[in-house]
Amino acid sequence: MVKTLTFAATHFSVAFGVAYLLTGNIGVSSLLALVEPAVNTVAYYFHEKAWLRFGAAPAAPGRRHGWHAHG
Repeated sequence: MVKTLTFAATHFSVAFGVAYLLTGNIGVSSLLALVEPAVNTVAYYFHEKAWLRFGAAPAAPGRRHGWHAHG
């Protein structure tokens, strides 16, 4: 859980920093830093559903996540 919270804090900080560099506006940057992760989470949900339906075939031995094992 601590790792998840630190990742969320990092994500919010990066989103805020990039938005602030682009806009120079604290209010817009704060809003974007809060909205972007929420929208990204919803997009990820639909990406996972599409991946399960249309993505790579089930992993065979020596393969994981649709990528070839190297070594």
